[in-house]
Amino acid sequence: MPCTVDITISPEAAANPDCLRQAAVQASRLAAGDVGAIQLVRRSVDARRGKALLQLKLNVYRHGEQPLDAPARFDYRNVAGRPPVIIVGAGPAGLFAALKLLEKGLRPVILERGKSVKERKRDIAKLTREHIVNPNSSWCFGEGGAGAYSDGKLYTRSGKRGNVAHVLQQLVQHGANPDILVEAHPHVGTDKLPGIAANIRQTICRCGGEYRFDTRITGIIVKNGAAVGVADERGVRYEGIAVVLATGHSAGDVYEMLDEQKLALEAKPFALGVRVEHPQALINEIQYHGKGYSPLLPAAAYSLVAQVQGRGVFSFCMCPGGMVVPSATAPGELVVNGMSNSRRSSPYANAGVVAQVNLADYAGYEKFGALAGLRFRQEVEQAMFAAGGATQTAPAQRLTDFVGGRASSSLGKTSYIPGVTSAPLHALLPEFVSRSLRRAFLEFGKKMRGYLTDEAMLLAVESRTSSPVRIPRDPQTMQHVRIANLYPCGEGAGYAGGITSSAIDGVGCAERIAQQASCILSS
Repeated sequence: MPCTVDITISPEAAANPDCLRQAAVQASRLAAGDVGAIQLVRRSVDARRGKALLQLKLNVYRHGEQPLDAPARFDYRNVAGRPPVIIVGAGPAGLFAALKLLEKGLRPVILERGKSVKERKRDIAKLTREHIVNPNSSWCFGEGGAGAYSDGKLYTRSGKRGNVAHVLQQLVQHGANPDILVEAHPHVGTDKLPGIAANIRQTICRCGGEYRFDTRITGIIVKNGAAVGVADERGVRYEGIAVVLATGHSAGDVYEMLDEQKLALEAKPFALGVRVEHPQALINEIQYHGKGYSPLLPAAAYSLVAQVQGRGVFSFCMCPGGMVVPSATAPGELVVNGMSNSRRSSPYANAGVVAQVNLADYAGYEKFGALAGLRFRQEVEQAMFAAGGATQTAPAQRLTDFVGGRASSSLGKTSYIPGVTSAPLHALLPEFVSRSLRRAFLEFGKKMRGYLTDEAMLLAVESRTSSPVRIPRDPQTMQHVRIANLYPCGEGAGYAGGITSSAIDGVGCAERIAQQASCILSS
């Protein structure tokens, strides 16, 4: 058995094999001549005490011992001719549900409203450079879902709900860097994720599963209180033993469809705010305590939270070395988000900073029932579209001007390709959001000296942190509370918040389907 040790070491020493080995041997208290292989288990950055250092967990092996825990390989079963399961949406929840169904011997049939990742790039380019929004193919819709063109952060607190390592290992098998297995805050990168999504599709199809692109569903087919399939906008029916609804947090038309069919929905709290962009060098200096930080350290990140009169304000989806992108999914709205490539080499750092939106905050929208939050969100996004000049040009403001309640006479540089225009975001955002953000930014400036600067730019609106609607399900069976064999899943159903938690939720739904199918087929 290996000796597991924890060491704190400089980035330079960690990059030197001889220095790293010496530190590992010393920590293990083994004789240098007895030590064979050294295996990295976990890596993180510790900058709490001044100089930024690396914290490493290592397995130290004696000569002759073989390292454990080689990356897992999954041998998926051929499911041609097996009972089909209809999966609506090819984002992380849908894709990982499909992979688990292959393991369980069931045939996934994936219906995706958008295009393949390769074709999707053209529509993203049109949105970014020509301000043309395709309602079915964008930064949010298409193969891989919103996760395929995101930073690809894989950190989650959802470990109690499922096997995070299982998800990470499958990503590695399909092309992700094995480093994600050891990083404390792993990420994949926008430049890598589309290829991984395409590789997962190849696995599913090779094993007998099925993909249908450009297929937008318009109804759930229900018989005797159970979902038996779905119908698309062309009237084509797809039937199976279960339906996994994994459409993502931006599919407002799906919520409207379910509401029209009188399937149970619930309004839920969400969050709304701005995307904050700083020079990455400034964030590095703040987090790594000055300009003398090691060039071997990764682009620095941050996580901030404040309570403003009982309302939570927090940073979300922080993208070191990233860029701000347009994430509208319908004409007439403006939404911003962040992403970064695997190397995180952009000169900008951005993060969503959002305030909680509670049910009481949109009390005037009761007539919309469970869709009240969705309507509230749409109105804010439409207001930002108008403020940007009725294009994807984003209304923007310097951070110090926002806090000071004044318009910006000039704007700084930004990574946002469609462009920015000066606008009084402090007055345009809902008053409770603006008030909460302004007070929180003051707190953040105290926690991170230098954060509150006129070099920082705010772009609006960051409104897709989570869904404003929940599709209620039984916590044990994961089926809809009224419709058997319908499995609301992932972010769009209100049960996840990111790539990994969505994937875990998809795996959980697939496992419940397999259990149910086993009971039916054996009876």
